[in-house]
Amino acid sequence: MTAPDFWDRQSEAQKTVERLKVLKKVVDPWHHANRSCQDLAELLDMVDENQAESLKELAEEVKKVAQEVENLEFQRLFTDPFDPNNAIVSINAGAGGTEACDWAQMLFRMYTRYCEQHDYKVEMIDMMQGEEAGIKSATFFVEGPQAYGYLKAEAGVHRLVRISPFDANKRRHTSFASVDVIAEVDDVPEVVINEADLRIDAYRAGGAGGQHVNKTSSAIRLTHIPTGIVVQCQNERSQGQNKAVAMKVLRARLYERYRQEQESELAKKYGPKKKIEWGSQIRSYVFHPYTMVKDHRTDVETSNGQAVMDGDLDEFIQVYLKQNVSKV
Repeated sequence: MTAPDFWDRQSEAQKTVERLKVLKKVVDPWHHANRSCQDLAELLDMVDENQAESLKELAEEVKKVAQEVENLEFQRLFTDPFDPNNAIVSINAGAGGTEACDWAQMLFRMYTRYCEQHDYKVEMIDMMQGEEAGIKSATFFVEGPQAYGYLKAEAGVHRLVRISPFDANKRRHTSFASVDVIAEVDDVPEVVINEADLRIDAYRAGGAGGQHVNKTSSAIRLTHIPTGIVVQCQNERSQGQNKAVAMKVLRARLYERYRQEQESELAKKYGPKKKIEWGSQIRSYVFHPYTMVKDHRTDVETSNGQAVMDGDLDEFIQVYLKQNVSKV
């Protein structure tokens, strides 16, 4: 980066800067933990076993260093070469009608809160509103170190049980929504997209966005004819920008398809794709007649459902990743 011509090639330079940020996120905690251990060793030499206050301070420092080491050990779980990458997250309402659309919107809020807490940037790609409430689907980028590594643990069907706010008789309803997570990838040799294989449709974007968005056919839908994969983007102002984003998502989906076909290990990890309905959920969120959120893969559960809906997902994700790696 100190080379005089480093910024002559802006796109390559920016990729290098982003890569450096990712590496610093990994290396800096190791340096910090090493310094903490050295400081702890020095403190140990100075502590008198008869000084209760000093021993208390030492115990506190040991706990802090132990937590740092535990966090570093957790980083070793990211063994997938794409774990450091940004993530592309899609949420789709399943069985349950308006209830499911409202549930999908609740999940979208939960994940945006999680991203805020972890300093991840969320960038919308596409959103389809529900007919009465909520959203039918939403797709968005999550940008930040290990975004895919963490969020891949959330892929699957999520089930909600509650008293419906849309039912005048206040009956209990069960709703489903699916979460799909794939890694954003740059140009990869395994994926070649030919323009002849694409059907490109332009249409008017819906929802918020101002007069320009709603009055021009700026939204783009790409259909990859050989695979049937459909990607759409309506978040950007111009047709060209939306097409560029849609191509990025299509490339990621095609590469994920390639990985699933070629890597039996990955197939074992994710298993067959399940329908968005009863019996296929990875996690249940029960808000009536009691409050409980339970992950069916790890048996992690909590009665603090509000905290979970506010983005407190760390325990669910960490336990899943630890168990998932132990099975490999």
